[in-house]
Amino acid sequence: MMRRIVVINPKGGCGKTTIATNLASYYAVAGHRTSIMDYDVQGSSWQWLQLRGPDRPHIDGVRAAEAVPGATRVWQTRPPEGTERLIVDTPAALDYHRLVEATRGAQAIIIPVLPSNIDIHAASRCVADLLIKARISRRGDRLAVVANRVRRHTRVYAKLERFLNSLEIPFVTTLRDTQNYVRAVEQGIGIFELATSETQKDREQWQALTDWIESRPVHQLIHTRNLKTKL
Repeated sequence: MMRRIVVINPKGGCGKTTIATNLASYYAVAGHRTSIMDYDVQGSSWQWLQLRGPDRPHIDGVRAAEAVPGATRVWQTRPPEGTERLIVDTPAALDYHRLVEATRGAQAIIIPVLPSNIDIHAASRCVADLLIKARISRRGDRLAVVANRVRRHTRVYAKLERFLNSLEIPFVTTLRDTQNYVRAVEQGIGIFELATSETQKDREQWQALTDWIESRPVHQLIHTRNLKTKL
């Protein structure tokens, strides 16, 4: 069954594309039929895909940012047949309709947050939008927060950690600030395609996130499909 994984935050520069592309890389390397859906008009995830060499594990791409003349949104945003892991990379600003569209049927919704006052405020607003506008229930256990580009033992990280723990939403992992991500994106790959000896710490941090994603139940998507059929 397909897992739909959405990476979202209204704040630009928080690392949504970094997380989306590295998740896609992780699943492709693990042997899953993987697709990445790019909702951003800048097409960062799409550009990353174009850099991948033919020798790399294949990842399908879906461009969802702009409407295609003569095509319905349902047709345009459908994942390729056989997709097992669909990663949705969202832009910095999503209107109400695109917010609902992007998160509909998702088993995992990941909110990356940087250690800064501005980003903490943006994350708080993002959580509110997901709970109120997209009607994502806290009890559904689909929301999680990831602290991104972190340098531990700093005051701002301590403040971020207190904030994340106060949300009553899983704070699943902390990703360190490292050039490994820069090196990977320049090649159209993820850190799971770099040498293990150079990325061991990063892989350990990602394990908590992927474990959380894989532990989400898939019945949410089945329910949504059945509901559409009835309507």
